[in-house]
Order: sequence, then structure tokens, then C-alpha cells
Amino acid sequence: MADIHLTLGINEYDHVRDLFTREVKPKGIEVTSLVMEVEETFKRFLAHQEWDISEISFAMSCQAISRGKAPFVLIPVFPSRLFRLSGFYIRSDGSVKNVEDLRGKKVGLPQWAQTATTYARGWLTETIGIPLNQIDWYQLGPNSPGRLDNTEEKPPKGVSLTNLPDGSLADMLVEGEIDALITADPPRRMLSGDPSITRLYSDFESVEHDYFSQTGIFPIMHTVALRRSTYEENPWIARNLFNAFEEAKNNSVRRMRDMNVSQIGLPWIQRHVERIETEFFPDGDYWPYGVERNRTTIDAFLRFCFDQGVTTRHLKAEEIFVKEALEPFHQLRV
Repeated sequence: MADIHLTLGINEYDHVRDLFTREVKPKGIEVTSLVMEVEETFKRFLAHQEWDISEISFAMSCQAISRGKAPFVLIPVFPSRLFRLSGFYIRSDGSVKNVEDLRGKKVGLPQWAQTATTYARGWLTETIGIPLNQIDWYQLGPNSPGRLDNTEEKPPKGVSLTNLPDGSLADMLVEGEIDALITADPPRRMLSGDPSITRLYSDFESVEHDYFSQTGIFPIMHTVALRRSTYEENPWIARNLFNAFEEAKNNSVRRMRDMNVSQIGLPWIQRHVERIETEFFPDGDYWPYGVERNRTTIDAFLRFCFDQGVTTRHLKAEEIFVKEALEPFHQLRV
């Protein structure tokens, strides 16, 4: 029986690389990989499902599922995970000096339903204790007009969100029109050397580490979607693709641990991997896929989405990921 042919749209991650090179091949599937930037991948797949398998924004995918009749299904593979407390920016000479100063202030963000800002607001509300309605929110691109396509922005009642037609949040921050900015992409003005913009937390790693220690949340930014029609025609592809992503990820971890040659250009990377594994993944599964080993993060994110109006209802993990591939296969063996 001939393999079926599927197309994959995803960014160029080392932990996915072996699918591109075909060092790892999903059983029964021939994959053509389309490597592109995440913004283009998200927009084209959400709009038209131009390929069969796609990296996808966690927030946008949950939003589409909550509306009903999403044209895709998800498998719990997580290509991108990033803490986002580094994404708070303030004016160097402004009134905001610490996070408590954000109460009553004007805060800009590129998109209410962006995964990064959803996690950031979840931290503000649940960890810091600043309700959403104690901040005036403004939506616009950090460097250019906001990314409002493919989403429905409906914050909870009583929460102020103003859509701005044009301009730049970075410019508004410098000019004092807003007091802070939350964005996954650092403002270009700051990257180009403008000293008027700085991070709320210069030592963001220690703050993010404390957040993980307190909550167990290691933010999942992106997951993997299958075009619904492709999945429904051959439901077995979900498990076989999950297995292939898992194998490719494990191969990447072996490369990071290689003491013989420097496959990844970072001195002492092996020691760094050992430290991260001890602190973040004590069960030995580095960068785990599946629901159970990510339950704390997934449940928190789905709660954030509902509480913030990103989704129309409080979704559960088992209803957003397909039943054929909820966990790595080795966990199913007895």
C-alpha cells in the first residue's frame, strides 16, 4: 500500500529538523515540509488551510475551537514554548517602575488573542493580583498596525480595550500616550539602541524562573494542527505524526547532549541541558509532548483564555486534542 502524501507548514526548529531531512518519517506518510515564518504560517492556515499539517498559535486555535466547527484538529505537540515576562516594556523615564505601578495605567498590546499576551495577562491577574479592569488596554502593532485578522476580540464586560487604527505602540510609549507595552516581539526602537524604552524586568530570567517555581506553568506558545478533512479521512495519521514529532524531538535532545562534537553552537550546552532537565523536567522527558505532563500549563492557559474572553467557553484539554494522540506512545505500554 502506498504512503499518503501530506504537506507540513512549520518554522525551522531543531527539534523538528529530522522531519525536514526525512531522518524521521511518519509511518505510512510522505511529508513535504514548507518551512516559513510563524506569522505567515498562522495566517495562511487559519484562513485557507493551505497544507495538511501546520504549526498554529495556541490562543488562535483555542479561539477557533470555542466558536465551533473549527476546520482543523490539534495534536499535543508543542514546537514553541517561551516565558513572556521579558515582553513587558516601559519608558525609561516613565511613571511605571514596577509591576504594581500598572494599576490604572494605559497598556498597549498587538493583539488581545495573541498567545503571549494571554499568558502575560494571566500572570498579572492570578499571580500579581491586578484585575483586567484596572488597566486601560490599547490594541495596535508594536511597530506597525495590529494583527487583528482571524480573531474576534471580546474582552470580558467592564474591561476597556480600544482598537487603534494606525501608528505604533512603541512610538506611543516613547511619547507618553501609553505607559507600558506587552509584546512578544521587542520594539525595533529599543533594538536599534533607543534608550527611552526598556524592559520592566531587566533580569527577566530570574522572575520567570520564580514564576515557574510558584505555578508549574511553562508557557506553550504553539501547537500542531491537522486539517480536519485530512484527519477525518485517515484518523490514524494523528498518532503516526505524533510519534514522528516525538522521535524528532528526542533526536534533537541527543544532539544537545552530545559531548563529542558541538552540534549546537553554545558552550557548555550539556551542563545547561542537565540543569534545565533537573529543574523543569525531573521525570526525564525533556520538552514533553502530550497532555498529562503538560496538564498544569494547558489547564492554566485554557482558564486564562476563558477568563479574558479569548474563548467563548472554558475548554478542556481532552476536547481540543484528538483522542488518538493524547500521550506519547511509550506511556501507553504496560
